[in-house]
Order: sequence, then C-alpha cells, then structure tokens
Amino acid sequence: MDRRLFLLSGLALAGCSTLPPAPQLNGAQLTLDQAFVGRKTGTGLFRVTLTGQERRFTARLRGKLTRSGTRLTVVEDFAYNDGQKDRLTWVFDRQAASGWIGRREDTVGQAVVTEENGAVRLAYTADFKSLSGVTRLGFQDVIYRAGDGRIVNDAVVSRFGIPVGTVKFIIQG
Repeated sequence: MDRRLFLLSGLALAGCSTLPPAPQLNGAQLTLDQAFVGRKTGTGLFRVTLTGQERRFTARLRGKLTRSGTRLTVVEDFAYNDGQKDRLTWVFDRQAASGWIGRREDTVGQAVVTEENGAVRLAYTADFKSLSGVTRLGFQDVIYRAGDGRIVNDAVVSRFGIPVGTVKFIIQG
C-alpha cells in the first residue's frame, strides 16, 4: 500500500520542483561540519504530499571530524512513531573548500554535498526502510541555521524522479 501511495502521490506532483526552496538566512552561515559535529538531537516529520500521510521520528546524532578536517562521520539513531528503530552512519569526505562526498549504509552511490550562500545542499538516493518494506527514494536537502539558532533540514523526496513528499528535521545542539 505504501509503495502505491508514493507512486500515486508522485504522479500528481510531476510538475513540482524537486529542490527545496532557498531558506531566508538573515546572515546566518552554516557548513556541514558545523551542522553535525558533536552530540545533537532532533525531531522530524516525513509527509506524503498528495495524501498528507505523516511519519514522525526523533534522532540522536553524534558527529566527529578528523583532526585534518577532511572526514566527517555522523552516527544517526532514529526512532519512528510506528515503533521502528534504525542506526545509520554517514561518512563524508571533503572534496574542495565548499564540497563533500558521502555514503551511508542505505545510499545508492554517493551523496553530493555543496556549501554555498550560508546553507548546505545534500543530494542522494537511498533504499529507505519502513515497516512495509524497502523503497528507493531520492532526497534533495537544504540545511541551514534558523534565526533562533536551531539547525533546519528541509528536503524534497522523490520516487522515480517525481516528487512525492517532504521532510522537515529540526536539530538542537
């Protein structure tokens, strides 16, 4: 049922953008390592755009940057409102002054990360696990610091290249 729901949602949204809108930053700057180094917690909401179906989650994050500053490892412990729990680990390698390449256990290929205009953009494909099975989804994230200091991760989620949902994840230090 969930997979059909994703497909139907996507067909209805075929003309919509696959990139989250640029955030209003009010001068706040953020880099990938600033967003994820240290211990943090967050709450999130995945929403299927067409139906409004929601899946809430919390996450504990632990990020560590190597001394050279070229590798960032972020362990994510997820707990979903339907009882599912998962641990995933990102490993990001710095590619240039404003870019990273990353992988996680569930990614298909590499995640591409760019840091520009004070925000972080992250694009990747993952085999997303839910209680009903595994679904291959594309993610286009924008991560930024809100005016109140919290870190916000907004994402557009797609299936077969068609937008089907959104994610909003709010991280506190």
